[in-house]
Amino acid sequence: MLAQFRLEAFFATWEFKARYHLTASDAETMEVAELLGLADPSDRERWETLRLGYIETRGTPELRAAIAQTYERIDAADILCFAGAEEGLYCAMRALLTPGDHAIILVPNYQAIESVPESICDVTGVAMRSENAWDLDVEEIRASIRPNTRMVAVNFPNNPTGKIASHAAFAELVALCAHRGIHLFSDEVYRGVERDPSKRLPQAADLYERALSLNVTSKAYGLPGLRVGWIASRDADALNRMAELKHYLSICNSAPSEVLATIAIKAREKILARNTALIAENVDKLRAFFRRHADRFDWYDPDGGCVAFPRYIGPQTAEDFCRDLLEAKGVLLLPASLYRSNLAAVPQDRFRIGFGRRGMDEALEAFEAYLALSPSR
Repeated sequence: MLAQFRLEAFFATWEFKARYHLTASDAETMEVAELLGLADPSDRERWETLRLGYIETRGTPELRAAIAQTYERIDAADILCFAGAEEGLYCAMRALLTPGDHAIILVPNYQAIESVPESICDVTGVAMRSENAWDLDVEEIRASIRPNTRMVAVNFPNNPTGKIASHAAFAELVALCAHRGIHLFSDEVYRGVERDPSKRLPQAADLYERALSLNVTSKAYGLPGLRVGWIASRDADALNRMAELKHYLSICNSAPSEVLATIAIKAREKILARNTALIAENVDKLRAFFRRHADRFDWYDPDGGCVAFPRYIGPQTAEDFCRDLLEAKGVLLLPASLYRSNLAAVPQDRFRIGFGRRGMDEALEAFEAYLALSPSR
């Protein structure tokens, strides 16, 4: 039995009602015409002559070939496309885990990455801790492995902390999984918008045959309306089992979405450079904002992605603060209660803030007006 998806239920209520969506987890999007302006002649012709029929379950050859070019050791045959990252995550967990298995999940996380395994098998959480700068603890993962451990699932850049594991720690994790023959499920949806490119991790599927790299056009690319995600893996059997599950779900993606996704991935350098620049600009604004209010907030610069998890140190609980801010000024933040986990402790004095979109100035003005009217102690 799947638990209620707290974060998505919260968004279903508030995402399109709040005046200022200051917790969005995606980068700035674009109009269809702007994206088509990045198309090469062959993809533009494909778009204009597209027939609206079914397409291949695994994704069109053109899209899978374009995705494969973003990896070092992956071919088009190693790509399975999905209706967003969520469907890929669900299929991977259902295909690779059974009731007698054990999985290890990094915490905090996007809830589905723990809730779906929890509905199948025994799960152990390994916490990233704020007092350790959210570092990846490979030794704790090693200590959590059992004889029946079948999967370790991680997410870098992390949602909600923005943390990126060090290259050394990530390599150690890959080696550990390879030594034990454990699937490494690596959620990489924010890869490409790191604040320091030298921190960008290699993609897990390039490093290890039983690793699965999850990605999507929604986050770093800023194109969630396409609903196109994928898993890359050199484990053909795992991909086949996931494809069988997809037959019960979306069957195939939208044909127009896959053409547009192909254009976006081919133009990724331009799109990711634009989004990275906007994220850097917004991080500068947030740093200055929270410095002005250091009596109420503990800010840190995230490594990558477009969300962070600052600490609230004001007179209320973080939950009450987020609720009051929303009610008074229409500014939407995510309280840490939406990231609580059954597996490991998540600090509840924090909130998620997003900074991948344009229009932050007006939201921060409303935020500042709220702080001016509420006591700090």
